[in-house]
Amino acid sequence: MPQQKDIVKIAIQMPGAYPQLIQLDQKKPLSAVIKEVCDGWNLPGSDNYALQYADGVQMYITESVSRQHVSTDVTFAQEFISRDGHLLLVKIVEDSNESNVIMTHTLTGFMELMDHGIVSWENLSSVFIKKIAGFVNAKSTDASIQQVCLDILESMVLSSHSLFLHVKQEITMERLIAHLQVTNQQIQTKAMALLMALLQTAGDSDRKDMFDFLTKKSVRQYIYKNIIHSSGSVQDEMAHYLYVLQSVTLNLQEPRMRTPLDCCSQEQRDILHGLRQAAFETESENSLSHERRRSLCAKEFRKLGFSNNSNPGQDLSRTPPGLLALDTMYYFAARYPDAYSRFVLENSSREDKHECPFARSSIQLTLILCEILRIGEPPSETGSDYHPIFFSQDRLMEELFCVCIQLLNKTWKEMRATQEDFDKVMQVVREQITRTLSSKPTSLELFKNKVNALNYSEILKLRQTERLHQEETLAPPVLELKERLKPELLELIRQQRLNRLCQGTMFRKISSRRRQDKLWYCRLSPNHKMLHYGDVEEDTENPPIETLQEKIPVADIKGLLTGKDCPHMKENKGKQNKEVLDLAFSITYDVEEYSLNFIAPSRTDFCLWTDGLSVLLGREMSSESMRSELEILLSMEIKLRLLDLENVPIPDNAPVVPKPPSNFNFCYDFSQTEQ
Repeated sequence: MPQQKDIVKIAIQMPGAYPQLIQLDQKKPLSAVIKEVCDGWNLPGSDNYALQYADGVQMYITESVSRQHVSTDVTFAQEFISRDGHLLLVKIVEDSNESNVIMTHTLTGFMELMDHGIVSWENLSSVFIKKIAGFVNAKSTDASIQQVCLDILESMVLSSHSLFLHVKQEITMERLIAHLQVTNQQIQTKAMALLMALLQTAGDSDRKDMFDFLTKKSVRQYIYKNIIHSSGSVQDEMAHYLYVLQSVTLNLQEPRMRTPLDCCSQEQRDILHGLRQAAFETESENSLSHERRRSLCAKEFRKLGFSNNSNPGQDLSRTPPGLLALDTMYYFAARYPDAYSRFVLENSSREDKHECPFARSSIQLTLILCEILRIGEPPSETGSDYHPIFFSQDRLMEELFCVCIQLLNKTWKEMRATQEDFDKVMQVVREQITRTLSSKPTSLELFKNKVNALNYSEILKLRQTERLHQEETLAPPVLELKERLKPELLELIRQQRLNRLCQGTMFRKISSRRRQDKLWYCRLSPNHKMLHYGDVEEDTENPPIETLQEKIPVADIKGLLTGKDCPHMKENKGKQNKEVLDLAFSITYDVEEYSLNFIAPSRTDFCLWTDGLSVLLGREMSSESMRSELEILLSMEIKLRLLDLENVPIPDNAPVVPKPPSNFNFCYDFSQTEQ
């Protein structure tokens, strides 16, 4: 006869007895099955026994899942706790009469029971907590015992504020730090876990006291030298706690970051004026009249790069970064006075459009650093992305700012930026910082070297490489779509360039005497047939085309020259710097006997005009701006076209069209239905 589906054969074993092979009827109550097994071995009291899997995860079998699944250890825990077994373990710990081996097993068993959440940590006695803390504080205790005790104390601290206070009172911070300095990695990790639990649970005042103690004991330096730079690699659990320590420490900056400047605070106003006075050597202000002093301050605050020069405190009203931006600026001015003065004075001597505004840049840079370092965000339960450089510096935020504000000035010059390019420069600086930190530099000096080597041209190369790699990974149909879209988007860029030429641009005249006060304006006629130009005053904006007296027919333009090939660059050969050369272009007309010479206000204007003139001459556009814009437009257009295919795999080749059917006699005549 075939075996019934509810009856299975299983082997049951017990230490000291012969195994039994039984036919288990899964419809029977589990208690009846256990009684039959106990009767087979002549064991009284079947209620005291249970079935447990011998292979794999050795879990107990319960009545509710005996037919299909194994239960978790909570089954045993519930039964053990219901019979006050956990109180027996607590008593063993409180009496402390057992050997180290027994004590280790007792503490481990207790911890595993508590992990189920059946018994509240609040129910533990003061005697028990003192005993656990005593094991941690003792200088000569078995390492296995200390490891479990550190684990138990961490769970206590995280369970409630009252237990946090109790543990904080019992545990000796001196001994806890000593556990970080042992060679046993498990002890190190558990000690770090308890320390992080204490820091995260503490209130602001307690946390500050604990940080002061850690600083006094040079814990950061020890972690940097003996954990991060130890012979072995940092394990995942330790990496998480290093990340938490970094996060909790950096979050001490959050109150300043979220507090706007108070214009009524004399201290904060003094710091603002201290920044101004440190940058500019001025005559004694006490001898000046109120109006004269006010005018002088406004002028110098404008040179410092404040948007609201009459009331610079308004620039610091935005939160974040709030007062943290004032802190970083003041730290830079006080810690590196020469670099600070050089930054401000160098930009004060540039043309208004090309100066890099120190204050505005500092405020935005501080915000960028807050976002990169995640200041104000609570630590993630699974995060492990710590920065080794954090443990090499006492004031990482401020020191990073000092390096990056000088990097920003360098990048500004490399990009030949104007005020209109501010956001673009900040994006590049953010990318420079992010890319460098992702390489995990281990010191500030190493970070400084790497981030300065990652100049603007390197960023452009990396972006291009990543775009090419992205293209290589695109499916052939997507690449084909991209090629089909290019002509349409190039035409869009051409029209934009011509429209920009129709709007016109103001240019400066550069004479042999280096006078730069003469201005002229050039614009393309709406029908794209004439270039109109003429001298204008500085306060003139978008002069009407009728006021521009000179004009050149587009049909007479013979060529477009750039850089050192321009006539006005050849005339002043050896006198022009690279910045001017990169902004110079000329058009030749009337059989190339005459030329109209330009010095673009910015690299962006240079690209717009050279592209636009190339279009007028029937040539291909070749500027870096055109290539960048084309890539952006292509990327956006492809994403829009493929929105409906998200998460749908695109085949490399078009599907094979099936053969036509043998006949087409499957049409449905609706007219007959209507009749």
